[in-house]
Parts: sequence; C-alpha cells; structure tokens
Amino acid sequence: MTAPDDKPPNAADKTPDAAGETPEPPANSPGAADETQESTDKAPKPSESGPKDGGPETVPAWKAVLQGLGPRGLALKIGAPVVALLISLAITAALLRITGADPVSSIQSMIDYGTTENSIVDILNRATRYYLSAVAVAIGFRMALLNIGVDGQYRLAAFLAAALGGALTLPAPFGQMLVIIAAMLIGGLWAAIAGILKVTRGVSEVLSTIMLNAIATGLIAYLLNDKRLAEVRPGSNNVATPKIPSDGRVGPLNGFLSSIGLDLPGHVYGLLPLAIVVGIVFWIVINRTRFGFDLKVSGLSPSAARASGVSARRMVVITMIASGAVAGLIGMPELLGASYEYSLNFPAGLGFTGITVALLGRNHPVGIALAALLFAFLDQTSDVLQEVDVPKEIVGVMQGVVVLTVVIVYELMRRWEIRLQQRTVADELATGHDLARESAGSAS
Repeated sequence: MTAPDDKPPNAADKTPDAAGETPEPPANSPGAADETQESTDKAPKPSESGPKDGGPETVPAWKAVLQGLGPRGLALKIGAPVVALLISLAITAALLRITGADPVSSIQSMIDYGTTENSIVDILNRATRYYLSAVAVAIGFRMALLNIGVDGQYRLAAFLAAALGGALTLPAPFGQMLVIIAAMLIGGLWAAIAGILKVTRGVSEVLSTIMLNAIATGLIAYLLNDKRLAEVRPGSNNVATPKIPSDGRVGPLNGFLSSIGLDLPGHVYGLLPLAIVVGIVFWIVINRTRFGFDLKVSGLSPSAARASGVSARRMVVITMIASGAVAGLIGMPELLGASYEYSLNFPAGLGFTGITVALLGRNHPVGIALAALLFAFLDQTSDVLQEVDVPKEIVGVMQGVVVLTVVIVYELMRRWEIRLQQRTVADELATGHDLARESAGSAS
C-alpha cells in the first residue's frame, strides 16, 4: 500500500529558488530518468552555448565580467593587461588629437601635475574612498549580484553615523569605534532590504537598490534640517550635523609617514590603513574560507550550490549585508579625518565610481587598488588639462575607454583560452593520448 503522504512517481515538487531555477529531482527517484532524457533532448548543443568535446564548462559572459574571471594561464594573465593598456593609450591619444591637443604634451602635463606633493596627498585620499567603494561592489559581483545601491548605503550610513557621533561624546577610541560600527550596521541593514526583496518576492536587486538610492536621498534631505538632526552654519547657507568632538576624530597619517621618510604637505586620511585591512580581509574571506567558496559557487551555479548543501537564498541576503557593511565605511575617512560633519558638501557619487573601479580591478584587492589610484590620478589631473586647452571632461571619456578596453580584452582572452583547452581535449579524444601530460614530460 502507498502511504498517505507519498506522491505519485512523477509528481515531484518544483519550487523555484531565489535564483529563479527549478531544483532537479533526486537522481534515484522514479521520475529522474524521464526528466534527464527530456532535459537532454531540450538542452542546447555544445556549439550553441556550452563547451565542446568535453572541454571545460563555460561561464556566461555577463557573469564572467562581474566576477572578474579571466584567463588562467600566466602568459595570458600578464599579456591581457599589457594589451589592454596599449589599446587604451592609443584610443586616448586619438581622442586628444581629435580635440586638437597634442597627446604627448597633454599626458606629460597630467603626469607633471599629478606627481607634485599636494597632488599625491589628494590622490591617496581619493583612492582610499574609491577603494572602499569598489570592494563593497566587488563583494556583490563575486556572487553575480549588482549592488547599484552602494551610493545610497554609504551616504545614509555617513549621515546617521555623523549625527550619532556629534550627539555623543566618548573618549578615544570608543568614539571612533562607535561611529564606524554604526555606519557599518546602517549600511548593512539598508542593503539587506534589497536582498530580502530578492529572495522573498523575486525583485531584481538592480531595481530595488536604485529605488533605495532615491529613498536614501529623500531621507537625508528630510533629516538634514535645522529642526531635526542638523544645524545651520553661521554666515552661510550650509546645513550640517553637529561636529564630531575631537575625541571622536581620527588624526592624519602624516606623523607615521614622516617617521618612514615621507614628508607630505597635506593631511593623509588616518583611516587609510582601514582600507588596506578591508582589502586583506576581503581576499582572505573570498579565497581562503568556506563562506567565500559558497559565495562564488552560488554565483556561478545555484544548482551546484544546492547540491553541496548551500542555501542560495541565505547567501544572497548575507552577501548584500556584507556589501552594505563595507559600503558604510566609504564615508568614514572623510567624516572622521577631514570634515567631522555631514553637510551639503559631503562627497557624493562614490558608489557609482566604485562600480567602474571594481570592473577595472577584476574584483581583486590588488587590481582594485591600482584601478583606484588610476582613477584618482585622472580625477586629480583633470583641471590641468584646461591649461593646455583640453576640456576636463575628456578625463571621463578616458576612464570609460580604459574600463571598456580592459573588460573586452580580458573576456576575449578568456574565451580564447577556453577554445584552446577545448581543442586540446578534442585532440586527446581523437588520438587517445594525454597531450598536456606528454608535453609536460617532454619539457622536463
């Protein structure tokens, strides 16, 4: 007899998961063979979307770009950025020539201005903010999640943390820790809204984070008022939160830099080491922990993650919270190290810059650091172009050209390497020899 709770053989439940995929029936279930045959008949041919001749499994291009996947061979890893740099330089020179400027003198003027001591300080400070923003974006990218809401997350976190820091007076280092932890909590909770909407209602994180950016902007505009959490600065129309007391501020890094022989005229953000620590922790978590493995697997293949016992829904929410928590740190170097208040002049738009920096840095901490320095250098030297009759807006075009060139070159290199691997597997199947092992043996 059949138990009352048993279901007919072919009536297996198929509930869509967070990623919108239907889980497969167990391999030993009565209906597994029929479904396997049916999926095989409907599956696209290898030449259409998948690997050929038993080669390595390909990844959709959009996932490869978001997750920073590229060629695995050492020669291609080195060659890809070199080729991309040469192409971007050629395109940039052509653009400068079109505007009527001399490319060599224009680039030389940017280099001369960008290497002055004052510019170096500004570049380091800009790069610190860009780096934190890019790491926040990269956490979502690693799971193929587009956290477009980093801009709203860091601005709301900086505003509320500034209001809290200005209202309370605590001895160091508790005042600084309070503001930093509060900013991380606010950013994480704000980002969690998008993650919960995705796993419970199927709302795309792109749409929800864009809307949350607008909501954050409205909340800040409402609360940044002298009748609520802000005050009017005497002698100006600027409105700002109460200043954070001296015990809650972070001093510049110049004293340490002077001790190692680097004397810079301006104030370097004292939270620059925090950005370095965030990058190190990001690399360790992604590459050396079970959570990082689960995160990458969930982004590459939700079905494979389910097979290993990982909940795709849980990973989406946790990833968004982690991304938002890092986003909350973006405004801390400026808040605790320079302005000590959130005002109408507080830096905005850093979240969108972080997206381009993360793509350019291939979601790797070292690559992101180099990309952040490059973008900071271009932003810092944009004003000097006006002295050689070149519009400063050309810098934005340069940044876009660099990002697009790197993304396209890396993706082409990755696909070329996959084709080489597939061709090698096909030759091995045809000849019955392990060509890779034979070539390695002959080389030794």
